[in-house]
This record gives sequence, structure tokens and C-alpha cells, in this order.
Amino acid sequence: QVQLVESGGGLVQPGGSLRLTCAASASIYRFYITGWYRQAPGKQRELVATLTSGSTTTYADSVKGRFTISRDNAKNAVYLQMNSLKREDKAVYYCHAARGSSSYWGQGTQVAVSS
Repeated sequence: QVQLVESGGGLVQPGGSLRLTCAASASIYRFYITGWYRQAPGKQRELVATLTSGSTTTYADSVKGRFTISRDNAKNAVYLQMNSLKREDKAVYYCHAARGSSSYWGQGTQVAVSS
């Protein structure tokens, strides 16, 4: 069983930045795809960004140009650099990793954007 633990969330002013970290309990280089999702109050969970083992990235239109996903296989970590944050980015952010038929989720980290 692989555990994913997110950190780095918090309260930031509009236009500010945060860097989320997802620490995995196993080597992430084995995961075909890793990513970040978010869920705002009263809304469904949505994809924010994904990164494959082949370094292909995908971003939601709403975060393109502002967010960057990356991974450090040596540290078993996946990151989400979030810049120019907007109030609508407020949500719980979840880390996800998949390998074959196995899919893993973290417990989430809260991001709030407010002045």
C-alpha cells in the first residue's frame, strides 16, 4: 500500500504563491502518472495538473500559465507550484498517483485565497 501525504497548503492573498508537496511512501518513478486534483466546497473534484513518467504534462485551462507540476524521483515527491493565485483557486488539493490498475490518493491539503 502506497501512502501519499500532501503539505504546503495555507492562506494566501490574491496574487500570491504557494508550493504544494506530495510525499510518497514508495518510489514514485514506478508510477505512470502523478497529479493534483482539487475540490471546492459544493463542487466535484477536478483535475488540476498531471505528469506522466514520460514527462508529459496536462493542465486544467483555469491554471495554465500559473501552476507548474513537477516531480523529484530521488525524493519520492511531487510538487505543485501555484503562482498568481485567485480566489477561485480556493479548494482542498489532493495528490494522486497511478500504476497499472492501482490508484492512490492523499488526504488533501487546504488552500485558501483571501485578502
